[in-house]
Amino acid sequence: MAAPVRTPADTTPAAWITESDVQLDDLRAQVERDTDLADYPLADDVRGNVLVYSAESVARAVTVDRRALQSELIRALADGPGVVVFTGAFDAGVVDRASEAFFAIIEAQRARGLDAGDHFGKPGANDRIWNAAQKLALHDPAVFADYYANDTLAVVCQAWLGPRYQVTSQVNVVNPGGRAQVPHRDYHLGFVPGDHLASYPAHVHRTSPVLTLQGAVAHGDMPLDSGPTMLLPHSQRFAGGYIAFNRPEFVDYFAAHHVQLPLRKGDAVFFNPALCHGAGSNISDDVRRIANLMQISSPFGRAMEAVDRTAMVRAVYPVLRAMAAAGRPRRDLENVVVATAEGYAFPTNLDSDQPIGSLAPPSQVDIVLDALADDLAEEDLDNALRTQNERRNP
Repeated sequence: MAAPVRTPADTTPAAWITESDVQLDDLRAQVERDTDLADYPLADDVRGNVLVYSAESVARAVTVDRRALQSELIRALADGPGVVVFTGAFDAGVVDRASEAFFAIIEAQRARGLDAGDHFGKPGANDRIWNAAQKLALHDPAVFADYYANDTLAVVCQAWLGPRYQVTSQVNVVNPGGRAQVPHRDYHLGFVPGDHLASYPAHVHRTSPVLTLQGAVAHGDMPLDSGPTMLLPHSQRFAGGYIAFNRPEFVDYFAAHHVQLPLRKGDAVFFNPALCHGAGSNISDDVRRIANLMQISSPFGRAMEAVDRTAMVRAVYPVLRAMAAAGRPRRDLENVVVATAEGYAFPTNLDSDQPIGSLAPPSQVDIVLDALADDLAEEDLDNALRTQNERRNP
């Protein structure tokens, strides 16, 4: 008997994430498994289902076969636990010099009256340095060079993103009493409002995690009571995760099943941005938990042409107002706005354009749609655009 003919529907993944993809049992099926050290011959240990590599093992592996180590890291981040720890990855002396520079930057921010908040914490609750990589480079170029010469960082970044990755970082100091973050996935789709996520096709849900790599370098010892990052190993495998982790039953599951690993100064953790995670509560009496949080990006997420979208908005807005007054459907107006204005909130100057109370500050599309909804005059929109540009630029 001839084999049945397979149709495209049999072989192509579903085009959209639907409710059937957002089931707690499916998450359980992915995460309730053991990480087998035998599958990762270059790793030293498994702790809490997290792979651990020592600095010595990394140095030896890159000398023998750098590509073999990177291949193992790709498997670990994509299909394995989704998170790896490198013990002793950064020289303690270099870390101390960088910490000294970071605290000087924090004090300078305070002197200027700046309280840096973030997506999950109120201004003043913790200490945050946005755009810490640039600020360190300008404050102390020698420390910056010694810090980012680190080859363990390069090995894992090259493995996940290729040779021309883009480094950004934010320093976070969680003071005693600092509360835990809600569990979440990270940039890009992790910063999209929950009610928008289902509008992105399934292939975007699969693609988003390979555009960035998340990392953190411990700038001091992080015992468990200081609240090191809560992790749910293997959760990056769950197809519906971007939508699911906004829901109470998944938050509760995370609370019951996450792991935390104590870290020493100079240890580094890197994870797939689709891994569900969140900073823990600092219940210690005296530990200021300081980490350099890294977000390393693919160089390919950029348009080919440089476009002055603000000029385009100014030119088109009077026509949009006329279309609205004539009763054109809202969808027509939104289509024009999306084709005209900048629809993405990043990159921005997070010192002044902070995402307080939201995952991201408003985009230019948001500004224009709000202006249309309120029927703002052209000069009022112009003021709103100018104010936004001032917030966004260093």
